[in-house]
Parts: sequence; C-alpha cells; structure tokens
Amino acid sequence: MINRREFMMAAAAGILSAVAGGSEERTVMAKQLDVARKAGKTKVSLVKTLHRESGIRKAIELLGINPVKGKDVLLKPNFNTADPFPGSTHNDTLTHLILQLKNMGAKSITIGERSGPPDTSSVLKEKRIYDLSKKLGVGLVNFEELPPDAWIRVKPEKSHWRDGFDVAKPILDSKCIVTTCCLKTHRYGGVFTMSLKLSVGVTHKRNMRELHTSFFSMSKMIAEINQVYTPSLILLDGMEAFVDGGPMKGPRKRGNVMIAGTDRIAIDAVGLAILKDLGSNKDIMGKKIFEQEQIARAVELELGITGPQEIEIITDNSESEKYAERLAGILLNG
Repeated sequence: MINRREFMMAAAAGILSAVAGGSEERTVMAKQLDVARKAGKTKVSLVKTLHRESGIRKAIELLGINPVKGKDVLLKPNFNTADPFPGSTHNDTLTHLILQLKNMGAKSITIGERSGPPDTSSVLKEKRIYDLSKKLGVGLVNFEELPPDAWIRVKPEKSHWRDGFDVAKPILDSKCIVTTCCLKTHRYGGVFTMSLKLSVGVTHKRNMRELHTSFFSMSKMIAEINQVYTPSLILLDGMEAFVDGGPMKGPRKRGNVMIAGTDRIAIDAVGLAILKDLGSNKDIMGKKIFEQEQIARAVELELGITGPQEIEIITDNSESEKYAERLAGILLNG
C-alpha cells in the first residue's frame, strides 16, 4: 500500500504505481490509521458544552494524542464565505484552536484557505483574519494568490473528475494539517458540508465549474479530493448547525457540542447523526448515514472507517456520555 505522500506524487504524474521517497510522517500516520481500522475502532471525542474555549481543549485532550508537537502546522478553516457562523468558522473557534495548538507545542502555525465564490482576500478582510493572524503570531496563506507553479494537477485513478483537479502546493507539502469545520447542510449540492467537503477549499477556483455542474457526481468528486492529504487533527464546531439550506444561511438549531478526531469519515458520520438528532431536511433524515454519497465514496477510497461499528465516541462527563449513547444508536440504525 502506498502512503498519501506517495499517492500525491504518483497521481500528479498520472500514475498510481508505488514510488520511492515520500514523507515519513505521512507513512506513520497511514500506519496509525491502519492499526485503528484493524483494531475495529477509531476515536471521536465529544464534549457537550456552552463554552468554546473549554470545549475545544477537552475535545482535543480526550483523544490522547499530540500530532502537532514540534511540527509546522497548516490550519485549514471553513472560510468559503464571510457569513456568520455556522456559515463560516467562528473567529473564537479559530482563536482558541490556535492557542491550544501552541500549548501542544506546534513549531509554527499557518492558516491556509481559498474562498469561493467570493474573492478570498475580501472574505479574510471581512472576517478580520489578517488582524487575527497578526495578533496571534501565525502565518496566513491566501491560496487564491498563489502563483501558477504553486498549483499541482492531481489525476486520481478511477476519478469522476474528467482530467483531475489542481491542488494548492502548500497542502501537498505540509507534514501536519489541522482542519476545523462547521456542522451544516448544503443546498447547492453535496447535501452536507463538514470535514470531507472542507477539502474543496484546497483546490483551484477554476475547478469549481466542473464540480458544480456535475450534479450526479458532485458528492463523489468531493470525496475524491480528500485522497491528496490526510489531516493530523480535525475539529468540528457544532455549537450551532444549519439543519436546512446552507452553506451560507439557513435555519439554525443549537448543538452545543464540540467533536474532534483524525478520521474524516467518522467525523462526518457523527456530524450527520447530530443533524438527525436535531431534526434536519429530507436529504439528511431520509437516507442512512453510510449511504450518503460523500461517505460511501470515501469508504470506497479507504479514506477511513467503513461503518458505524468502527466509531468509538469518547466523552468526559455524564451529560456528554448520554448524548454519545443517543448518537451511537442513530449511527447504528442509520
């Protein structure tokens, strides 16, 4: 089996045979995922909370891992637009996550993003991310402003993309990627937008026309983007959720929950269970979680777990435990 770094190198060349070299960190990460799958469980932490700061800290601590210590971290938020949370990552979430990563010993942190359809720089200005990054002493890379040679064409085998897609080189070069996503439905395709769909923002804007006009393959294409990297840590902010509409606006419900993990399929599956528990639209309520096309395609691509029985929801108090048990029932029943 080739690791993710090897896959990227081979895919960019249009082949998928094993190649020499690659990132030792990615190899270790892939082996850890394999061990977790063989053990039959992957951990997703869940904290019922009214407070982002403590919720983020506890959710990450519960995982019992520190994948960022001594690493240059590339942090990918959800800044598709500047719409208020959960239309985009809450600035408090970004702030407390950055502070937590610093406490965990991250060598450096750089925020990287490509917005769309709005201009990325306009989104970053409206959300005051330039000011925030300067205040917190972290880097900021606007993928939309990268030069042409900083985009790599990737052509996965058996992809629904006609001729592959272009990925920001900082994503492919990074040895430690942390992502933070929101909890919401998506009215324009994809059905929902959490950790898997967050990866659309690592591709070039010119790829969006094909994605958004591929009605019957859009969810599969979203999953396929995720082949180019493996996150070291994922945080989902479920303090509020769009239960219909989205991704910019929609009816909201309070989730009062933070979840964290390392497996995108598991994170999105738990997120879908939360949406089902809150009561969502027919596209969420009327289909089993692992039959959702984003999830099903990600399973086919071996991006993580294969079913709900492989998820272990870990908590730290009785309220969270009761909620986790309810979500586990929803996951198993679909």
